[in-house]
Amino acid sequence: MEDFFSERPTKSRNSTLYQQPQPWVEKYRPKSIDDVTAQEQTVAVLKKSLESKNLPHMLFYGPPGTGKTSTILALARELYEPEILRDRILELNASDERGINVVREKIKNFARVIVGNRGESKYPNPPYKIIILDEADQMTNDAQTALRRTMETYSRVTRFCLICNYVSRIIEPLASRCAKFRFKPLDIENTKERLQMICEQERIKYEPEALDQLISASEGDLRKAIMYLQSAYRLHKNELITRSSILEIAGTIPANIIDNLLGQAYNLSYTGIESAVKEIVKSGYSSNQVLLQVNVGSLSGFLQRKSLIDQEQTKMVNVLTQIQEKIIYEERLTDIQKSTISQHISEVDNNLNDGSDEHLQILALILNIMRAL
Repeated sequence: MEDFFSERPTKSRNSTLYQQPQPWVEKYRPKSIDDVTAQEQTVAVLKKSLESKNLPHMLFYGPPGTGKTSTILALARELYEPEILRDRILELNASDERGINVVREKIKNFARVIVGNRGESKYPNPPYKIIILDEADQMTNDAQTALRRTMETYSRVTRFCLICNYVSRIIEPLASRCAKFRFKPLDIENTKERLQMICEQERIKYEPEALDQLISASEGDLRKAIMYLQSAYRLHKNELITRSSILEIAGTIPANIIDNLLGQAYNLSYTGIESAVKEIVKSGYSSNQVLLQVNVGSLSGFLQRKSLIDQEQTKMVNVLTQIQEKIIYEERLTDIQKSTISQHISEVDNNLNDGSDEHLQILALILNIMRAL
């Protein structure tokens, strides 16, 4: 009993939290404006605003994973000293709280609070707060209309930063009150440089081809690339991360399976098509992934392999970044074939979003491609 009641050394709560694993997306999030990569114009404008201590209402828009949320959080860290940062920032995800009641209650209550100057400090500490609305394009029109009035009323003590993927979904009266900043997709060089830095910090062993595949699979989304990299590291630990490791993590369908599917269509074999589609569905591959890879880009690549061109000179194209170019410039497909195949892909994509059976939709797509050829 004496041992039970005797004092034991206790670990502090902070040390326990420090040892907990952290998502690399958060661990390597930019800590300052200068750390934001590939958005030079946006960074330059925000740095000037930081010097003047006067921010406008802002609208950040662009593809996912390009640094929109990271940029405004980094700006806030440079704007306010750590002791008051949590009191000056309200961050909401508008896709979860998208109704008009959120604007009337949570946002309005925070926006109306008046704050003052903090005196001399190495931080600007301006006398206003910042409300960050992530995924603002998911807000209802009524909520956006109510938000417009709130922005006007409390603009002296509160600045708003709206973050969205599709700027066209923000109503014009709201967008016109904000300074717009477009975040462009990260180029290959900047993405690779960032991933190499993470690999060095985490002491990851990898093949050069693995990073190339990682960039291709992430489609310009740095957040997705970092998540794939961490997943591959957790899976393989101290082993070498290879291109096949990334393909497995990203759920990319191997090129030989797609080639077999298109080959059956090229040979006009219904039995072969049905068998290939069943194998894809049985293997658990996403139907959306099939749509991304079975397109005019991969089809033209398949036709090139069927031609007299040296196979080593042909490689699979990056679907999302080069599909439009392939559709326009692929000489082996007529304009009618290109438009017909693209239409079938869009119809199947819509049917899948409506909950149609994956097996039947993919089977129908390949049969329609067979007819188009």
